[in-house]
Amino acid sequence: MDLVKPEEISHPPMDQLQGLEYCIDSNPPWGEAIALGFEHYILALGTAVMIPSILVPMMGGDDGDKVRVVQTLLFLQGVNTLLQTLFGTRLPTVIGGSYAFMVPIISIIHDSSLTRIEDPQLRFLSTMRAVQGAIIVASSVQIILGFSQMWAICSRFFSPIGMVPVIALTGFGLFNRGFPVVGNCVEIGLPMLILFVIFSQYLKNFQFRQFPVVERFALIIALIIVWAYAHVLTASGAYKHRPHQTQLNCRTDMSNLISSAPWIKIPYPLQWGAPSFDAGHAFAMMAAVLVSLIESTGAFKAAARLASATPPPPHVLSRGIGWQGIGILLNGLFGTLSGSSVSVENIGLLGSTRVGSRRVIQISAGFMIFFSMLGKFGALFASIPFTIFAAVYCVLFGLVASVGLSFLQFTNMNSLRNLFIVGVSLFLGLSIPEYFRDFSMKALHGPAHTNAGWFNDFLNTIFLSSPMVALMVAVFLDNTLDYKETARDRGLPWWAKFRTFKGDSRNEEFYTLPFNLNRFFPPS
Repeated sequence: MDLVKPEEISHPPMDQLQGLEYCIDSNPPWGEAIALGFEHYILALGTAVMIPSILVPMMGGDDGDKVRVVQTLLFLQGVNTLLQTLFGTRLPTVIGGSYAFMVPIISIIHDSSLTRIEDPQLRFLSTMRAVQGAIIVASSVQIILGFSQMWAICSRFFSPIGMVPVIALTGFGLFNRGFPVVGNCVEIGLPMLILFVIFSQYLKNFQFRQFPVVERFALIIALIIVWAYAHVLTASGAYKHRPHQTQLNCRTDMSNLISSAPWIKIPYPLQWGAPSFDAGHAFAMMAAVLVSLIESTGAFKAAARLASATPPPPHVLSRGIGWQGIGILLNGLFGTLSGSSVSVENIGLLGSTRVGSRRVIQISAGFMIFFSMLGKFGALFASIPFTIFAAVYCVLFGLVASVGLSFLQFTNMNSLRNLFIVGVSLFLGLSIPEYFRDFSMKALHGPAHTNAGWFNDFLNTIFLSSPMVALMVAVFLDNTLDYKETARDRGLPWWAKFRTFKGDSRNEEFYTLPFNLNRFFPPS
């Protein structure tokens, strides 16, 4: 038997991911780009609808209020995505709503000064204004950290080995939004999962006029089939005598979005009235802003890889965080019941379609803005059962997580030190948030339960985030455990050239600001 050569059993590390059809600054034909942009828009609807659907009824709002919040959140998703792709990191990232803000917002909803309001509509408006005030104040954290370049300084402590758990758990940490939700309506969730895998992977080589139509639009094709199937089940009375919760997850007519949506409605700042401000609410909301900062940092690095770009230098990363802070400020001013962070599912779709083009994401932002103003049309797409989105998340979140694991190629995984850091960070990043989640479900409050509500919300929000826990553990261990003698094992020789904007000539191609703005904001 012939001896196997070393190069035949190993693969050289690669700065940029190969196999993409279009990278960050290459663009598909306009027709294809528009269709792909619409696909990203459809995917972004899941979060845009789910967050208001959970929070608005708790606040005393009706279906009309829910529709208005959905429209506002979708409008701001489009605006913030354009700002990020033009002036932020310039990576092809959709900036959507963030579940990290749920804990402090729910705490505000349950504030005794608001729950004692008897009129539901007045309670909704008062709660909305309190949430707006907290988000407006908290947004200053990212604005300051980003535009002052403080986050760039902090990110210099990151290394490939420290970033692996953070990026991986940006995807893996969202497991509770995957199959646990699919299980709520298996009859439509499972077919969607299976069809999406078949179309995006097994039939990806099927071409129509030399165009891989099935691979590019696997999401839309599978969604149309399953959505139609779900509508048939609904119309045939399959769920007529099923429990209410099952009907909410399975039926296509339970959201009441279409009937409640106006034909045309343009969101505007302070549309709910003047925000109210409370120091405790704002401080608790700052924890959510910190969590979204960490989650977006991991997501930006994953997006760079799936767009076949180099890792964003600290200056660019900090610039993106600053603009995300501006986005959170806009969310507070408009009243979206959420802050902003990078949409992980849309990053996964970059890999699934093999199109990492910035233009496609900017087109999707246009769809978000357009359909948010045309209420009836937007509500039609927003009425897709969330179970269908959850099925797609099972694939896309896993894809993003695997991008994080791909950074291991730049490190020495024969090092026990590295194995320890990665293993412990991944395990605690999953285990600690799960403990906080289970405790909260059973005790109806988080493990942090003192007389200071803001302190409780701050800690519970921080430790409910897998990427946040992973970053604290991984970066601490990586910078304290034999860090001087293990630079090569940590991947620092490869990482060094991406620590400055001019460290790699490709950075200018990927991250230079448009309209010659680099003259006024010179990169460091």
